[in-house]
Amino acid sequence: MDLSSVLLFIPACFALNMAPGPNNLLSLHNASRYGLRTACVAGAGRILAFSGMIALAAMGLAVVLHTSEYLFLAIKVVGAGYLFYIAWQLWRAPVGVAASTGGELRGMWHLARQECFVAAGNPKAILIFTAFLPQFVTVDSRMPVSEQFLWLGALFLVLEWAAIALYAGLGAYLQRWFSQPGPRRLFNRVSASLLGCAGLGLLVARR
Repeated sequence: MDLSSVLLFIPACFALNMAPGPNNLLSLHNASRYGLRTACVAGAGRILAFSGMIALAAMGLAVVLHTSEYLFLAIKVVGAGYLFYIAWQLWRAPVGVAASTGGELRGMWHLARQECFVAAGNPKAILIFTAFLPQFVTVDSRMPVSEQFLWLGALFLVLEWAAIALYAGLGAYLQRWFSQPGPRRLFNRVSASLLGCAGLGLLVARR
């Protein structure tokens, strides 16, 4: 891995991080409801899930997922089902009462688990790591391939957290616009619809 590879990796990786997927939508929604800090800390759940996926890809275990049609199908059905569950919760969420400060810690753990489960329920993510990160690994480099993979994975996670912060910042900015029940209900239902569409997209996804 040389400097030119890193300079190519950063913009390509950040574009991938900033893609408007279900996890980024969750960060946007969480920040609009609970605030910037809570949404950013909850993003640790996503980072944990992606760390595990990068480790699996680095060990070559992602090949099992790539070759097993049934395993891929099982994970994507469970992941899509969870997205539908979150979408249903958002659609029916009460909008008249603001989030209570007393339940902030409990809510943060709940949101972190949501981020983790949504990320882990998308089998295409681990295939992205399998196909994307190795493109920037230099085989004839003095640095071992495993170490290059580690550094690229760490850089991916840093950029992912930057994307979390940007989406959460946008959500926090929009927070004052959705302080009234009407706009909040509309925002919840738009978010629920987008998450539902993401679930449908996951169901029809192929390896």
